[in-house]
Amino acid sequence: MRERSIRRTVVLFAVAVLGLGGALLAQEPVSKPAQDPSALEKLEKRVADLEGIAANAAPAAGSGRIITGNNAWMMVSCALVLMMTGPGLALFYGGLVRRKNVLSTFMHSMFLMGLVSLVWFVFGYSLAFGKGSPYMGSFTEFLFLKGVGAEPSGYAGTIPHQTFMLFQLMFAIITPALISGAFAERIKFSAMILFTVLWVTVVYFPMAHMVWGDGGLFNWALGGKIPALDFAGGTVVHISSGVSALVCAIVLGKRIGYPGQPMPPHNVVFSMVGAALLWVGWFGFNAGSALVADGLSTSAFAATHFASAAAMVSWAAVEWMAKGKPSALGAVSGLVAGLVAVTPASGFVSIPHAVIIGLAAGAVCYLAVSKLKAKFGYDDSLDAFGVHGVGGTLGALLTGVFASKEVNSLIATTWKPEGAAEAVDLSGGGAQLWNQIISVAVTWALAAVGTFVILKIVNAVVGLRPSEQDETQGLDLALHGEQAYNQ
Repeated sequence: MRERSIRRTVVLFAVAVLGLGGALLAQEPVSKPAQDPSALEKLEKRVADLEGIAANAAPAAGSGRIITGNNAWMMVSCALVLMMTGPGLALFYGGLVRRKNVLSTFMHSMFLMGLVSLVWFVFGYSLAFGKGSPYMGSFTEFLFLKGVGAEPSGYAGTIPHQTFMLFQLMFAIITPALISGAFAERIKFSAMILFTVLWVTVVYFPMAHMVWGDGGLFNWALGGKIPALDFAGGTVVHISSGVSALVCAIVLGKRIGYPGQPMPPHNVVFSMVGAALLWVGWFGFNAGSALVADGLSTSAFAATHFASAAAMVSWAAVEWMAKGKPSALGAVSGLVAGLVAVTPASGFVSIPHAVIIGLAAGAVCYLAVSKLKAKFGYDDSLDAFGVHGVGGTLGALLTGVFASKEVNSLIATTWKPEGAAEAVDLSGGGAQLWNQIISVAVTWALAAVGTFVILKIVNAVVGLRPSEQDETQGLDLALHGEQAYNQ
């Protein structure tokens, strides 16, 4: 009872105080706050702060102001794409080789994470994204990453230039690592290092500039002459690496004992775990390529997921019909094929069209791996060409068929032919398919010719293949002095 009485007293006292305050306020002139300069300044400052918060909550691409949410998403995407190389690709490829070569195969992916990063730091980013010709950037503009700091750039207006640079670095790392699937189990480590440095310089950096660099030949958004659509790297990453892988497989020749000697994967579980990591990391690869955290990144995320799901089912179904059993390795190879094929299209196509791309990729890549390789007899050890070269080509072409301005409105309002006053709609159709064909043809030519010349140079300098004795013993012991399993 006593507590209730106290509470009642407190309430009555509060009501009285509020009533008195209201009466006093009613007697004050309405204009008094305006007569207090300091109060007016505080009010104006508070309004300005609120307007700033509202502006940050609604980021605008190219605004020149860093949006923390966009930057956070892009840094996460950087980590996701790096994870695709190690441990994702390292596990995927490492499980597919024989146990005597698993460490050397892991080293192809892991070591390149360091090697390519240093090349990128010295001159790679400048060659890819500096201002130069339609075919190559500048060697000096961003040399040693000079001028690449915390301010936004012309490539991404709401994140630091440094964040954009890091995101693009992760693409440069994984691309030559993909090639290693073709020459696994039969290349010198020194040859792999020299080949990679030359290859990224001659093939990857020019391709990145032509497709994504300011003024690049195929850059539909930044002044290119031929507006090819490649949202996240169908030409730059997958066709270039896949075609180069085929050339490597042919020039290096077959593994000792291939195809007569059985060479089954030593650990399919490794490969399945690696494929799962690739699937997760690929969301950073494709959705991150929107460079903002908005509806377009969500659309690319969704297209990526459903295409990979469709391709996994498609590959398994075709294999089931052909062999009577759907293999686990086939299923995960299918999901990777779907991820590859949807990469150039992910920011331009709807979910139903992404599913179509995935279904086509699963079936076509299965046929490339099982029939095409057998017909021509090349030893693409881990099917880098069959998945990335064929899948990337298919995806780039289908982008020209299914690209939609309803998904990405910028493709209808951005690209203008030289001297034209109005933009040309780049939505799917005959005209855009032709642009895609040109970009695919150029990528095939540059990758094939560049890789062939580089391999000849590397062979003359350090030699490409280890001795027959070393290859028979296994590259883990022969080249690295250690083995994966010591039991």
